Amino acid sequence: MNHVTAPWVRTRLRAAPGAAVALAVLVALTACLAAAFPRALDRYTDAGLRQAVEHAPVDESSILVTAGPDLDGGVAHTEESVRPERLSALYESTLDTVERPLVIDRKRSSYGVRTTETVPSPDKWLPRPDGLPAEMLLAAPQGLADHARLRSGRLPEVTGGEASVETSEVQAAVTEETARTLHIEVGSVIHLPGSRDLTVRVTGIVAPEEADSPYWSVDSLLRTPSLRRVPGPMGASNPSYWVGGLLLAPEAAPALLSVTTTVRYWHLTPDPDTLHSRDVDALASAVASLESGPGLERLHATISPLTDVATGLDAAFTTYEELRSDIGPLIVVAASGAGTVAVVVLLMAGGLATDRRRAELALLRARGASVRGMAGRLLAETAVVAVPAGALGFGAALLALPGARLLPALWAAVAVTAVACLALPLRAVAAHHAVRIHDGRRDAASPRASRRRTVAELTVVVLALGAVELLRRRGTTDGAGDLVAMAPVLVGVIAALVLVRLYPLPLRQLARPARRLRGAVGPLALARAGRTSASAVLPLLALLTAFTVAAFGGSVLSGVADARDRAALISVGADGRVEAEAALPAGLTGRLGQAPGVRKVTEVGLDYQARTNDGRQALPLAAVDPGDYAALAGRTDLGAFPAGELRRPDGAEDAVLPALASPTVAERFGDGTFQVRLADGGHATLRIVVVRDRTPAVYGDEFLVVDRAGLPAAAARPNVLLLTGDDLDAGAVHRAADDAGTVHLRSEERGTFVDSPLQSGAERIYTAAVAAGAGYAALALLLSLASAAPERAALLARLRTMGLTRAQGRRLLVLESLPQALPAALGGILTGWAAVRLLSPGIDLTTIAVSSTTSTAGRAELSADPWSLAVPAVAVLVLTVGVAALQAWWSGRRGAVAELRAGDAR
Repeated sequence: MNHVTAPWVRTRLRAAPGAAVALAVLVALTACLAAAFPRALDRYTDAGLRQAVEHAPVDESSILVTAGPDLDGGVAHTEESVRPERLSALYESTLDTVERPLVIDRKRSSYGVRTTETVPSPDKWLPRPDGLPAEMLLAAPQGLADHARLRSGRLPEVTGGEASVETSEVQAAVTEETARTLHIEVGSVIHLPGSRDLTVRVTGIVAPEEADSPYWSVDSLLRTPSLRRVPGPMGASNPSYWVGGLLLAPEAAPALLSVTTTVRYWHLTPDPDTLHSRDVDALASAVASLESGPGLERLHATISPLTDVATGLDAAFTTYEELRSDIGPLIVVAASGAGTVAVVVLLMAGGLATDRRRAELALLRARGASVRGMAGRLLAETAVVAVPAGALGFGAALLALPGARLLPALWAAVAVTAVACLALPLRAVAAHHAVRIHDGRRDAASPRASRRRTVAELTVVVLALGAVELLRRRGTTDGAGDLVAMAPVLVGVIAALVLVRLYPLPLRQLARPARRLRGAVGPLALARAGRTSASAVLPLLALLTAFTVAAFGGSVLSGVADARDRAALISVGADGRVEAEAALPAGLTGRLGQAPGVRKVTEVGLDYQARTNDGRQALPLAAVDPGDYAALAGRTDLGAFPAGELRRPDGAEDAVLPALASPTVAERFGDGTFQVRLADGGHATLRIVVVRDRTPAVYGDEFLVVDRAGLPAAAARPNVLLLTGDDLDAGAVHRAADDAGTVHLRSEERGTFVDSPLQSGAERIYTAAVAAGAGYAALALLLSLASAAPERAALLARLRTMGLTRAQGRRLLVLESLPQALPAALGGILTGWAAVRLLSPGIDLTTIAVSSTTSTAGRAELSADPWSLAVPAVAVLVLTVGVAALQAWWSGRRGAVAELRAGDAR
């Protein structure tokens, strides 16, 4: 027994090919899911980092290195410092200064020379809106031909030898937009004054290849001219003038030295394909080195002591890291839950195999087999199946999710394979360490738990309680640790252990009353339930853990959806909104009311220009019909109020109008009356009678709402229509609005809150975790039922020889399975609800819901989702009853002879 022989493995595989195939499928699927998790995590976190950098403004997503010309060695040395050869050498040196893992994309980077100030042109043919001369920004960028398409003319060149400070005429190109706006054509001549006047002849008009690329964003004036105003008092009509850009040949850069102050620049853009979430700290360190560290010192030594580095990458990395740190712990919770259920199923598969082969293994031990030899044989026969299956699952994960790290996925697949290989041998060693002649009765209602088991259970309970308390106190962030990530799982484990301990008690209490029932089916089912194999503990652990994970994950998804719905509702004010600056057409309300999905249209006259009596501060004033508006506020839960409190008092038209106000406005005006000047010049006297934090018509912290019947007809005309309905047809609403106003839909606004792959990836992982947990729980239940199938079939065959009918057989198996399934379902509901209630104070879903730490809807809290609690419980009951009924039907078709052959191990 000291050596593992091949015939043993072949014999065992041939004896039970179905079990081997089932184990292979289980290991392959689990290894695939385990390997897919870190790869999916890498993919969506990397995508989130790249999006954070790419969507940031160009000046914040790149590195701009600037330095003035060298002025220490005379005019010739200064001219040489701005020539293309010198700039190219310094560009290569700058790239070498950038530390890994930050990699610069050469194709999207640029360098050159440009003026720091615009130069006014005396040419009167350039447009002058208010009589002021147009001004020009001059630049000599490298690689213009690679980043622009020539529309007319030719690219600028330097003729007549090298350009220098003495050069008085150069050639330039302009973009199409600059040419169109400033009336520039090929051949146009622009004069620019300076210490030495410069004449610029336009030789070509170009179109940017990618107008929003970093190359054209060094200064937007090089791409698009700008109409600027002379600084002056606010509100005054300050004169304006045009500013455009001229693109010179790189060799003409020395000519700029005589016009105005110039600067050399190197615009470095990171390669997005090399940005990885795992390198955020190293990336931030590389940027910090360039800004104020060793990298900057090297630039001072190679370029100029006055070299400056400006970038917003550090802010982009910080923002991303904050978002990831808020979402990351929630992902770990989901992964740990689903992983725990999968491990329990693998262990249960090994445990069930040990129980099925109990007699065989006991016989081996009785005939002299050593524990080591027995474990080696079991390990060999399991490894032959599990290792290729684990490799297959790992390969499937690599093919399904390319472009991520290999090692984390490999270790995950190896861990799954190792658990699958060791589950059977270790369980067999634990069960057959001592040689036994016979096992005796395996009754779940009679044995007392050992001291070791009691100590282990108490340890798990203490760990779980500590994790729950830590999570409640510190939340999922602030270094709460891995123990907190396991808190939902540990809550489920506690419930499973408690249920296993309490399970025998009701069986004992029901045993005596059941004897008085008529018929043998009820007492027999209860007696068999009480004599269920002790291996039923593992299926119960899997079920309750899956229940907790499903409840927690489903509640997270539900909480995220509710938070987004609420934030979108606050932003829009209703399910839909049509708004215009002027009054909307009279028939628009009727047309929108007939649009599919629209149940109600509420009219609002919203005056953003209403001012207090001193006229210094604008205050949004909403004129509404109190009845309709109060109903809308009640439906949306946005500052509900009694309609009667807002109605205009009967009597004179100039009576004081009751008003609904925000807390800020109420604090400013108090309980007294005050006047408001309307946009049409009229006045209204108001008194605040209702204070609410929010209101559907106005998005903000300051607003007033009054009865439109108390305002002049012109001021009360609706310019905002709030739509109520389910599943509004966006196309129909837009067609009905017919461009009369801007249309905002709650459903469309909700989509704007998902602006990062971190959010969408986290939701997908939670969905996958819930689905995987549910699938493994169902598998655990099926394995448990399948393990008892032969013994149940033999029992039915014996009872049929005693007169048991097929209907009674079905009832017997169903009633036998219910004492386990029903407590598991009810315990799962209770466990899931308790886990959510216990852990909700420490879970903040705001970041994953709206991609920021704050939301207009307030803190997004975790709350129990009824569907996530009820669906798994019902599924367990249906599956249990269905399998029992199916087994009874199949046993009835086979007949009793095959089941009662002497010598078969049942």
